[in-house]
Amino acid sequence: MSFDEEWAQLKAQALARQSTAMQIDQLPENGGGSAPAAGSVLAGVESINGSANLLIEIAGFLQEGRPDAELTTLAREPRAHSDVSAQVARFAGFAGDQYVHAIALFAALSTRLRAAGGTFVKVDTDTARSFLDTVLSDGQYIAPESR
Repeated sequence: MSFDEEWAQLKAQALARQSTAMQIDQLPENGGGSAPAAGSVLAGVESINGSANLLIEIAGFLQEGRPDAELTTLAREPRAHSDVSAQVARFAGFAGDQYVHAIALFAALSTRLRAAGGTFVKVDTDTARSFLDTVLSDGQYIAPESR
């Protein structure tokens, strides 16, 4: 197989993989509207705010179901060897820290997503306002009977 043939084959394979990837919807280049393609992502304020609410609910559920700090009491001396007891206490401290960080991460992601939703609304409003300003300044009214 020549280099050109192999290159064409690899390029075709890469394009085939790329076309099946998920992508954000956008209007077609001709300006016409169409329904979103299956498997595509369409951002909306309701979905952004809903996701932010879901993240904060997850953080709340995790906080309510936090592990009991006294779970390691059975692994303390004299019931367990001192080395085992020390390692269990060390692991419990580490796990507790990771748990608190996970809750904080969910809460922070919710806050950032809510801020992104606010920015999305502002950009969307600015785009609509710009479009209406263009229509009002450059548009021309034609009476229905004159069409």
